[in-house]
Amino acid sequence: MKYKNVSAVILAGGKSSRMGQDKSLMDFNQEKSMAQYLYEKLEKIFEDVYISSKEDKFDFLASKQNLILDSSDIFSPMVALESIFTTIDKQKIFIITVDMPLILSESIIKLLEDSNNSLYEIVIVKDKDNNIHNLCGVFDKSVLNKIEQYIKDDIHKINYLIKNSRHKIIKFDSREEFLNLNTPQEYQKALQVKNKFN
Repeated sequence: MKYKNVSAVILAGGKSSRMGQDKSLMDFNQEKSMAQYLYEKLEKIFEDVYISSKEDKFDFLASKQNLILDSSDIFSPMVALESIFTTIDKQKIFIITVDMPLILSESIIKLLEDSNNSLYEIVIVKDKDNNIHNLCGVFDKSVLNKIEQYIKDDIHKINYLIKNSRHKIIKFDSREEFLNLNTPQEYQKALQVKNKFN
């Protein structure tokens, strides 16, 4: 059964400067791009899956309604979150960056279950190495007012939003699953291990 009351959004509006090319469009599995690979994984869990991007570049999307265009000149996840929450009419949204395609469905479901506790506005991941992944988790729409104010104040660090919101950080006993593919070396490592995470 798919989750109906929570939407999923893939953040794919970054510059990919360390990768040297647009990582969202890089081949990842049987001629599928990284974005398509993650999108199809999320489609098995969520009824509604979207991609947040600066431009319309995903030819696999059946409907442009699943694309949230962030028209700002600023490359900022805070701006992307504002666009997402003002576009999607859901109280909670699962957010993940396009460069984390190895995440397991069980881990996503664990985040969703913990986000049901009304104490928390944000529930995010900490991996086995104690790296906190600020953009892998469930965000409640109650943070939108803060986001809008931070943008007005030119504050764009997601960590600032998290620290000033009711949040929970869940530690997982996993490392590779939460790899951020920022460099060609990390991309090659993910290709070598991806079959463990299908």
